This record gives sequence, C-alpha cells and structure tokens, in this order.
Amino acid sequence: MILTTTPSVEGRKISEYKGIVFGEVVNGVDFVKDFAAGLTNFFGGRSGSYEGELIGAREAALNELEKRAKAMGADAVVGIDIDYEVLGQGNNMLMVTASGTAVVLE
Repeated sequence: MILTTTPSVEGRKISEYKGIVFGEVVNGVDFVKDFAAGLTNFFGGRSGSYEGELIGAREAALNELEKRAKAMGADAVVGIDIDYEVLGQGNNMLMVTASGTAVVLE
C-alpha cells in the first residue's frame, strides 16, 4: 500500500477513485507523562514522553487509514492530511486523524 501526501504517485496512473478514507485515534495522556512533561517545561528541553505519544498516535492513525483503504479495495492513498486535536475536560486526550483519497493504481 502506497501512502502519500501528494495528489498522485509519480510514474503511476490512478485508474479508480474509491473515496475518502479516514483513520482516527484518541489516546489518553496519563499522570506520569504529564508530570514528566511539566518538569521538561520547567527546566527546558524536549518532552520525550509527549513526543513518543504523538509518534505512536500518528502511526496508529496511518495504520487504521491503510486498513480501511484495503477494505475498500484500494492499493494506495493519496493526498493524506494529518490533523491533531486536544480533547477532554482537562485537555488530557490526544486525537489524531489521518485522511486521504483511496485509489487504485495501474
């Protein structure tokens, strides 16, 4: 499965558009990560715990997008866009949404 942010795949022709496909993931950020990130915020530097959470959520959203595209009969997803949102009463939930167009290539 080819996943790309570009509107086409170089050297390949799109023969069929299957439709828009999404992959969504909502992850909670726990107390330990919040505490570690707070220390990083106070002392400076990068927050490895939040970065790891973000990377994991993004990869999970792309995996879900790929799974749904395969179920539609696609062999590629073009024009992928990834959005990030913070949800929850205490802003302790991270939502990552990946969307694109599922296509069949020649």
